[in-house]
Amino acid sequence: TAWAFASAGVETPVLFGAIAVEALPRLAEFTAQDLAMTAWAFAEARVKTPFLFQAIVDEASPRLGEFTPQGRAMIKWSFETMDVEAPTFLAALDDDHAHV
Repeated sequence: TAWAFASAGVETPVLFGAIAVEALPRLAEFTAQDLAMTAWAFAEARVKTPFLFQAIVDEASPRLGEFTPQGRAMIKWSFETMDVEAPTFLAALDDDHAHV
């Protein structure tokens, strides 16, 4: 998985690119934790995939209530680490968290 390679510190941008392409049409099947871990893995590996991060925003936005505090922190860190511009999403993530 992307998480395992990122955790091991393996630098394989081609592999991460392939994972991103394969994950994209399947993001609706991902749990909130899967989405958070995917974002974290790509940020930890420092692999820029703007299309994947945008797709995570699109998939995660209507499902904010499904994220644990840890998942929220992972996504926020990932987006900040990769300089992903998603202010509305990140604000909603914080706002929704205040009501959980």
